Amino acid sequence: MSNHGLAIADLLSLEEYHNERAAFRLRVLEHKRRRQVSLGPNATLYFEDRLTIQYQVQEMLRIERIFEAEAIEEELAAYNPLVPDGMNLKATFMIEFPEVDERRVALQQMRGIEDAVYMQVSEHPRTIAIADEDLDRTDEDKTSAVHFMRFEFSAPEIAALREDAGLVLGSEHEAYSYETTISDKIRAALIADFQ
Repeated sequence: MSNHGLAIADLLSLEEYHNERAAFRLRVLEHKRRRQVSLGPNATLYFEDRLTIQYQVQEMLRIERIFEAEAIEEELAAYNPLVPDGMNLKATFMIEFPEVDERRVALQQMRGIEDAVYMQVSEHPRTIAIADEDLDRTDEDKTSAVHFMRFEFSAPEIAALREDAGLVLGSEHEAYSYETTISDKIRAALIADFQ
């Protein structure tokens, strides 16, 4: 586990979380708004950090009524890989189509998209996502509607971002090719992950 991950000491007990959940949830939802980027009409990246992952873990512990240290450690081991380590950004990539039939066809056409998503800092080369390190989410027929992505950045790229360089998110997949410039507000929130 990296020193950026969560430990049991970072979590609220079930009782504490019950008492603070409403306020904590509002704080996290506001925080998440500054960490999501739409890529075209049917895909969104939700950039994770310590707070978003703590919320997911706290919710899982609450729903499952988990309070034993060993079981909490298992949850942390599952979720901590989603916390950025200071040299990368990590995101949940979701493909969203409202109609079931449309989604089924799109997921067939978008097979392999997880390997075609990139970020780019101004004039630097594209950083291609490293996707689904825990397990493969694409089979010979279709891709999954959810992928977990990691974008690794060099020290010069991070320095450029701190100096207000632009940041672009895109997909170069033949069935879903879009590019968007990340807003200053969201870029500022993501830069905080490089610590």
